[in-house]
Amino acid sequence: MVRRVVVAICAALLCVSGIVAPASADRAKLPENYNFFGGIPYELTHHGGSLPGSNDFSCKPTAEHPRPVVLVHGTGGAKTTNWGSYVPMLKNRGYCVFALTYGALKGLPWPLTAVGGMDREEVSAKQLQKFVSKILKATDAETVDLVGHSQGTYMPTYYLKYLGGADKVTKYVSIAPLWRGTGSVHPVMTKLGEAIGAVPMPMCVGCGQMLPGSSFNKKLWKGGSPYVKGIDYTNIMTRYDELVVPYTAGYVKGREGESVKNIVVQDTCAQDYSDHLAIAGSRRAAYFALNALDPEHPVNVPCMFVPPFTGQT
Repeated sequence: MVRRVVVAICAALLCVSGIVAPASADRAKLPENYNFFGGIPYELTHHGGSLPGSNDFSCKPTAEHPRPVVLVHGTGGAKTTNWGSYVPMLKNRGYCVFALTYGALKGLPWPLTAVGGMDREEVSAKQLQKFVSKILKATDAETVDLVGHSQGTYMPTYYLKYLGGADKVTKYVSIAPLWRGTGSVHPVMTKLGEAIGAVPMPMCVGCGQMLPGSSFNKKLWKGGSPYVKGIDYTNIMTRYDELVVPYTAGYVKGREGESVKNIVVQDTCAQDYSDHLAIAGSRRAAYFALNALDPEHPVNVPCMFVPPFTGQT
């Protein structure tokens, strides 16, 4: 029953968004579809699989792109559903691209196996640790670059600070980050985070850990900053974020010795109406991420209308 309901919902989203399952990809170039829901068709037809162009452990980084890129999805996302825009974009430009589904609750059938970010953050961070180690061993790379969305901008910091990840990451690109925790300007949210941050919540076991005041948030801020010196950070945000509230929870300046760039997509284009979902599917945000990964070869970030929800361009 659950399976039929979720498939029906996904099918409805595809219909509303005008998405169709892509034809088999040209080996030389994958079709690029800038739409937050662009990865759903593949998950519907290849349960638990990896998007074409991702998780090729025979891929060897080039001199132009010497570090594999690891995509870290948000709450409720997966290695397929969250990254329909990013996998083909990065693969077509010569990157070795990897994506994991972390934090999916165990013992549940598909499609719940494709609903990640549900477990405790510490559990998810250990899964990221194991995945990165596997990538480095397979590719012979010294470090990776991380690109995360939502919870995928937050949880990896635990890996960096507490699980030995600091010397395995060079660039950390965050889309809709929540460094301070969502609801960070409201004292009541901080009190709520202190009260329930360590309490397992139904289904989304670790969601309380993303509240300000939670013990987990305090661990990420140990030392007075969520950042790790020696890592190059880029935060990409939207003023219309309805889940990271306020969006400035992710706008944290770097201290002395920290490399941090903050980008609000509306600062360069008033036509960009990205919300929390759309920003992970919009071409504009994706191009900002490209430039963060490879600032020596910047691409033009066009100003164009970006709708909320899908971000489709």
